Parts: sequence; C-alpha cells; structure tokens
Amino acid sequence: MKIELVTTLKRQATKILAELHESKEPVLITEHGQPSAYLVDVDDYELMQSRMRLLEGIARGESAILENRTYSQSEAKEKMGKWLK
Repeated sequence: MKIELVTTLKRQATKILAELHESKEPVLITEHGQPSAYLVDVDDYELMQSRMRLLEGIARGESAILENRTYSQSEAKEKMGKWLK
C-alpha cells in the first residue's frame, strides 16, 4: 500500500490520483506521522459498500435465526403473496 503525507497530497493531488486510478491500490494519507485517511478508487469504494450491505443483510438474517424470528416456507409464501401477484 502506498503512503503519502497530507502535504504531498495537497501539492501533487493530480499525480497521486492518476497513480491511484492506474494501480487501483489504496493510498494511506498521514497527518503529523499518524494515519488520517485512505484514498481509494471510486469503483473500489462502491464495490466495498455493496459488499458491506450484503454482509449486513447476512448478519441480520443470522440474528433472526438465533432469535427464532423465522417463517416456514408456507408462512413466508403467504406473507409475500401480496408482493408476488
């Protein structure tokens, strides 16, 4: 992973962005020697957000199973009937 100072980002933003789009490798931005932010390609960020939504849905489903908040197939079909017409 590439690491850049925030001052370097300020001075060379166009160059850093061009390299980011070419390599698709995130850039860690540091401020006062400490990690401050990650700079990632837009497509990669959107993919991460999509994956996060999917994982959150799976986690909600697993919680529902553990809490016994589930329906049988026939119950689910009946409840979904109004949307499946």
